[in-house]
Amino acid sequence: MSLMERIPKDFYKLFSSKYTDYYMLFLTAIYEEMSLSYSVLGLTEKECRAVMNEKIAAAALLWDEENYDEEGEFLTRSNMASVCLKHFQEWGWLKQDYDEALNSYVVTFPEYSQMYVELFRSLLDEQESEERESVMTIYSHLYTYSSDKEKNNEILKSALRVSKKLVQMLVNMQDGMRGYFDELSRQKDFRGIQDVLVKEINNSDSRKYAILTTTDSFYRYKEAVKELLDRNLQENDMSRLKLLRELEEVRQKKMKDEENAGKVKDPKKTDEAEKIKELRLERAAAMCEEAADTLIRIERQFDAIERRYNKLIEQKTIFASRAAARIRYVLQEGAEEDRTVALVDLLNKSRRKEEISEKLAERIRLSRPHRALTDESLYKRKEKGREAFVPATVSEGGQAEENLESFVLKPLYTRKELQEFKERNSVGNVFRTTRQTVRSAEDLEKLFFIWQEATENAFGSGEITVGEEEETEQGMRFSTLEIRED
Repeated sequence: MSLMERIPKDFYKLFSSKYTDYYMLFLTAIYEEMSLSYSVLGLTEKECRAVMNEKIAAAALLWDEENYDEEGEFLTRSNMASVCLKHFQEWGWLKQDYDEALNSYVVTFPEYSQMYVELFRSLLDEQESEERESVMTIYSHLYTYSSDKEKNNEILKSALRVSKKLVQMLVNMQDGMRGYFDELSRQKDFRGIQDVLVKEINNSDSRKYAILTTTDSFYRYKEAVKELLDRNLQENDMSRLKLLRELEEVRQKKMKDEENAGKVKDPKKTDEAEKIKELRLERAAAMCEEAADTLIRIERQFDAIERRYNKLIEQKTIFASRAAARIRYVLQEGAEEDRTVALVDLLNKSRRKEEISEKLAERIRLSRPHRALTDESLYKRKEKGREAFVPATVSEGGQAEENLESFVLKPLYTRKELQEFKERNSVGNVFRTTRQTVRSAEDLEKLFFIWQEATENAFGSGEITVGEEEETEQGMRFSTLEIRED
């Protein structure tokens, strides 16, 4: 019988009640108190009512008005715990057993109810997921599997589940981050921005992001996790090959025993022992293959985590820059007001507007006399008409004087200047550059022309050597050059 078939028909009445939030709070409190109890079976009904009364005292319920639940029960501060406990038992959320040692009824959670209560616990306390969905948890599972002598595959399956949850958590964080910055960008005043920023302080995504980037930094455990994955894969492959060799030896021995069946004193006992050994080796080899498949899937999930993590940081930077631009716009809006409209309004209302306009014209030195604009002056036609089209005369090509000298490229330096620069840095028939050769941009250009001339004439006698790169104190870089002429 599956868990879905065990759920009573009244089980979902809890979600249709107007007190659903309080029911979730009460069930979570009872579940946590039950985990701390010394009793093996569970809590007594008296202890459950005491736990709920503590939550009722802290809850903000208005008891001035008449409070009736969906079952028609009248609720007060004194009887709410008893009524809620009765509903939990009738709807199937709690199960009642009699304890002879305590001489009272003990309340426990059915298996299907525990799954819902754990979900309520995660929704009410978001810090629970911060420990499970972390890179450090994946590392601890892989390290435990590496140290385990029995190589339990359930440890690897737990690591795979955590890695999948971490990928989903990064996706949810990305969506939540986008929604937060969109809400921040939609604010139109400083008060709205302040409210959004205050909410962000207590936001679960912000706390998870801080954990991922500080105490549980991805790059802190990245290399360690990859090393553990490689080591576990290598050890698993070695174990699988060893098991396959042993399995092959057992099967060959089995074939030989079948051939020599008549020579063995007790063939049935030998066959049973060989079958058990062969079965164990087959199961061990299958477990190794399952472990290898799980490790490869964890490695793929870890690569997905790395991509999501980098994308999350990249998008946070983009969203933050957009939100910062919006905040600057909202904060600066209205800081610099244009007073021109106010000035014109004052001039229109003033009796001395002509005098003020004349003084203003003298101060700003207008090129033309000022005049007041009216509605008629804005739509006044221009008095100046269009000029008549007069075609320009085309001059003949032979009469135009051509200035061809402007198209002739003139050298930057004369041959005499280049020769003097070359002789200044030559010893005998060898031209050699040093760090003191180039002291200005002109020297660098002269060096280039000398190298160009030497390479063009390199088909004759002589030797050209280009050495290492040098850098002068002025920051100019050049390669050392040595030209040896025969």
